[in-house]
Amino acid sequence: MSGIAVGTIVFVFLLALMVVRIPIGIAMFVAGAGGYVYLTGANFAPLMSTLKGLAYARLSNYDLVVIPLFLLMGQFATHGGLSRSLFRFVSAFMGHKPGGVAVAAVGACAGFGAICGSSLATAATMGQVVLPELRRYGYAGSLATGALAAGGTLGILIPPSVPLIIYAILTQESIGKLFMAAVIPGVIAMLGYMIVIKIWVHRHPAAGPAGARVGWPERLRSLVQVGPVLLVFVVVIVGIYAGWATPTEAAAIGAAACGIIAVVSGGLRWRGLLESALGTAQATAMIYLVLLGADMLNATLALSQLPVELASWVQGSGLSPFLVMAAILAIYILLGCVMDSLAMILLTIPIFFPVVMGLDFYGMGHEDKSIWFGILTLMVVEIGLVHPPVGLNVYIINRLAKDVPLIETFKGVVPFLLSDAVRVTLLVLFPGLALALVKAFGAL
Repeated sequence: MSGIAVGTIVFVFLLALMVVRIPIGIAMFVAGAGGYVYLTGANFAPLMSTLKGLAYARLSNYDLVVIPLFLLMGQFATHGGLSRSLFRFVSAFMGHKPGGVAVAAVGACAGFGAICGSSLATAATMGQVVLPELRRYGYAGSLATGALAAGGTLGILIPPSVPLIIYAILTQESIGKLFMAAVIPGVIAMLGYMIVIKIWVHRHPAAGPAGARVGWPERLRSLVQVGPVLLVFVVVIVGIYAGWATPTEAAAIGAAACGIIAVVSGGLRWRGLLESALGTAQATAMIYLVLLGADMLNATLALSQLPVELASWVQGSGLSPFLVMAAILAIYILLGCVMDSLAMILLTIPIFFPVVMGLDFYGMGHEDKSIWFGILTLMVVEIGLVHPPVGLNVYIINRLAKDVPLIETFKGVVPFLLSDAVRVTLLVLFPGLALALVKAFGAL
C-alpha cells in the first residue's frame, strides 16, 4: 500500500480508539505502534529498537521544561486569587457602562491568560470569580455564559500559551517569536469580543445592565494591586524576545514572581501551594504522555512518507494555496468537535506543516510563513473550545452556571464565533497582523 493509504488506515484506527474513549495519548501510541510494525514487515524488533530511545529523546529535551514552569505560574495565579484582582481592576474602569461587567470579564480573561496559558483554567477560574457578579447585576444567562466561554479561549491565544509552545517544539520555531506574534491577534480577539458584547447590549439593553460606578481612589487601588501581575507579563514576554532570558529562564522567573505575589497578597497558603504543585504535576504528566504518543505516531507517519506524499500531491494539484489553507482551517474546526486543542496540534502539524511550507503565500519566507501558520492554527484550535457539539469551555462554564440551560450557553457563544470568523479572515488576508511585532523587535 502507498504511504497515504497506510496513514489513512492508521488515522481511522486512531479515531476508532478515541470513539471508545481511549485517552488520546494512549490512542496515538497504540495506533502509531501498530502502523510501525506493519511498515517494518510485521517485525517487532524495529519497534523495540525505536522505543528504547523514544521517551528519552523526547523527555530529555530541555525546551520542554518551559511547560511545567508556565503551568506552575498559572496554578499560582489560580490559587493565589490573582484572578479577582484582575477582574476588579478591569471592572473598576468599565463596569459602570451597559454591558460593562461582561466586557470587564473578557478583559480579565485576557489578563489572566497572560499569566496562565490554559483556556480551560482561564474559563474555570474566571467563571467562579465573575458569574456571581453577572448574576448580581441581572445579566442574561446566554450573554453571561457566552462571554465567559469565549473569553476563556484567550487563555491560549494571549501568550504564554502551552499549545503554542508545543507548536514551536514540533516545528523547531522560536518560542519567543511565536509569543510576540500572538500579541496583536490576541488583542484583536479581546476587542472583537468586547464589540460583540456592546452590540448585543445595544440591541437588548436588559441583557446587560450597567454595574456600579467606582471612584478614582478605588480605581487607583485596583491598579496598584494588579500592577505586579502586568509587570510579570511584560518581563516574561519582552525578556524572551529581547534576549534577556531564554524561554525556560523567563518561565522560571514568571512562576517565582507569581508565587511571591500570591503569597504577599495573602491569597496563597500552604494548601494552595500543595494544590498548585499537584495540579502542575498532573497537567505536565498528561501533556508528556500525549507527546510520547504523538512521537510514536509521527515516527510511523515519517516511515510511511505520508506527509511528503501529501505535500507533493498538493503542490502538483494546481490548487490555489488559499483554497488549501481554507480546507486546512475547516478541518481544524471539524476536529474541534471531537478532540481538545493539544491533541489537534500534535496530530495534525506533522501532516499540515510540510504542506503549508511547500506553498507560496504572499512571497513569505519559511520563517514568516511558519509563524503565521502557527498563529492561524492556534486561532482555529481556539474556536474548537467553544463551538458545538463539544466546546469544552462551554461545558465548564455551564457546569458553574447550573441555572442556565446548555442550549442557552451555546446560543450565547454564536455571536462570538462570528467575531472569530472575522478575525481569522483578517489574519489570512493580512499576515502582517501576526508578523508586525516580530519584525519590529527583530529590527531593534
